[in-house]
Amino acid sequence: MMRVLLLMSSCLLLSLDMSAQVVTYDKAKKKAQKSFDDAQMAIREYRMTDAVDLLKDAVRQEPGFTDAYGQMTITYVELKKYKEAITNYETLKRLDSPSVRPAMLAYSKALAGEGRFAEALATVTLYNQTSKYKSPKAEALITAYTFATEAAKKPVPFKPHNLGDSINTKDPEYFPSLTIDGRTLVFTRRVNSKNEDFYVSEKDDSLGWMPAYSFGSPVNTANNEGAQSLSQDGNMLVFTGCNFPGGRGSCDIYYTIRTEEGLWVEPMNMGSPINTRDWDSQPSLSADKSTLYFARETQDAGSEIFMSKLQPNGKWGYPERLGPNINTPGRETTPFIHPDNQTLYFSSNGHPGFGDMDIFYSRRQPDGTWGPAINLGYPINTVDEDASLIVAADGKTAYFASDRSDSRGQLDIYSFELYPEARPQKTLFVRGYVYDAKTKKRLMANIETYDISTGQVAATIRTDRVGDFMAPLPVGKDYAFSVNRKGYLFYSDNFSLKNATADSSFYREIALQPLDTSAVLILHNIFFDTRQFSLKAGSELELNRLVALLRENPSIITEISGHTDNVGNDKDNLLLSERRAQAVVKYLVDKGIAPERLQAKGYGKTMPVEDNSTAAGRAANRRTEFKILAL
Repeated sequence: MMRVLLLMSSCLLLSLDMSAQVVTYDKAKKKAQKSFDDAQMAIREYRMTDAVDLLKDAVRQEPGFTDAYGQMTITYVELKKYKEAITNYETLKRLDSPSVRPAMLAYSKALAGEGRFAEALATVTLYNQTSKYKSPKAEALITAYTFATEAAKKPVPFKPHNLGDSINTKDPEYFPSLTIDGRTLVFTRRVNSKNEDFYVSEKDDSLGWMPAYSFGSPVNTANNEGAQSLSQDGNMLVFTGCNFPGGRGSCDIYYTIRTEEGLWVEPMNMGSPINTRDWDSQPSLSADKSTLYFARETQDAGSEIFMSKLQPNGKWGYPERLGPNINTPGRETTPFIHPDNQTLYFSSNGHPGFGDMDIFYSRRQPDGTWGPAINLGYPINTVDEDASLIVAADGKTAYFASDRSDSRGQLDIYSFELYPEARPQKTLFVRGYVYDAKTKKRLMANIETYDISTGQVAATIRTDRVGDFMAPLPVGKDYAFSVNRKGYLFYSDNFSLKNATADSSFYREIALQPLDTSAVLILHNIFFDTRQFSLKAGSELELNRLVALLRENPSIITEISGHTDNVGNDKDNLLLSERRAQAVVKYLVDKGIAPERLQAKGYGKTMPVEDNSTAAGRAANRRTEFKILAL
């Protein structure tokens, strides 16, 4: 019965539309004209909802008012109310089909907004075919809808979840940023839709995201602060400030750091060469804090993505444009470098897409360049502006801002599970602190992680003033880990993450030994096959550090010693350990270290450091050591 009633009511509406007399603005009643004029003023003042109400009043006065229906179609599209736009356009078409032309492009976007890309393409194609002159806008839409028609045939999984009342309010929330452990979320909120400030939420294991609170002074001010990037360790915030006193351009990039007491210092302008007279904004800091990605808008090239590397002197290097696989003649914005340091997400309207800003990702290539930009697909990307996506260290949880139907007011922050093909590498981390082995004093030191198989640097970081550090470790590889400070033996470790499945990360309290007689260094990253004494590939990283240490300290006399577990014949173990020590000495000599500075000695199983009754203990006992005999 309900279906019959609906069909009857639809037929009644159709008959009313068809029977209404076509009325243009010139022939409309004065009251209808006034409502239409007031609607135009509301549109100029960006009061789109008021404009719709006024246009509705105009058609109540004149049911056949074609100008009002056409303007209402366009205005509903501006409000992203695509179903309503389609209804008004179809009413207009029934009233007077020649009147639809000014609203055809808006109608095509409404169709595309509802996922009806083939119809949208047919509409804009007809518009272009019946034009005296080719429309650049129509041509661009034809290109976009052609791409979208094919892309929509293979939609990607997408189930966005509103983060809820602890995060989202009636005010707009956007630009989420997250620590590597996934427990701290910082985002921008436009308070009372006027002043942009930062808010923070902490994640509770059982309760989820806790109620967000203001970042507070001195970071939040009466000025607008936004588009932030929280460092992966949570101790540095890089953000955009526009029209700040003393700024270099319309928008500059600023930073603040957290003190030992947990307080944030007064924000500082990042200065030249990061900031210019142009618009510098939307920073994204790599997990090791050594590379800054950001958007810069210039008069000659529009908005493009740049990157700058931190130099050994602590200053930021001259920013470089990312290559043509990222930047186009269009606009590129909102870069986000994942903690894996290999996957870059960004938005662009210059690559093939759905008609506005779409989200893309690119993988870093072995030579350091960026691979092709890949559209994240439909329905993640739509005909509207899609931007500011971030992905958690787990590689699958994505966050973004949207004004969807279940938003608390305007823009809200959502999360969703990113489909496998677009995921970065899951990234764990090693966290801890560095200290002097003798005095126990905390030390500042340099830390590097390397991919053992390729020798490429995965991350380069520096501890903070109290020796704390956090280094990212993308899963799927084996890493060499080295801690260095002048005047000390370096510390080495390794992490095998080729088959990592657990979410747990690593913690290390690292004691650096001052250069002194009897100081002993276990060389964790020198590798041999079982029962063999030929150095394996990947050992060069550690050995080259030894070479550098001995060159920097030409007075050091050292013993290189080999050790085994208790498995096998004692005599064979002793011989194997000596030959392994000799292999290391030969490498050092071949690199120019004087042979008289080096002694090789094998100890077999006689000096265990762990219990040989366990596999882990035996692995620890199979080792190569570096011992200072004289300085």
